[in-house]
Amino acid sequence: MELIDQVSINALSKRDLLLIIKALEYTNENTGLNEFIDLRNSIIKELCFLTNTSEEDFVNYLENTN
Repeated sequence: MELIDQVSINALSKRDLLLIIKALEYTNENTGLNEFIDLRNSIIKELCFLTNTSEEDFVNYLENTN
């Protein structure tokens, strides 16, 4: 098996992306493990950079288009 250096989100729907973000938030809240919220924040930060939007606008966009 080849090593994966980067992961592409091209095939993810907005709904799937929102589910991943919400699942990471839920898991952090219920386990207290900061790794989950750190991963969520890292994903959001990168997507906001790529889309030139704020976190609030980006998450609102995902929530309002599903």
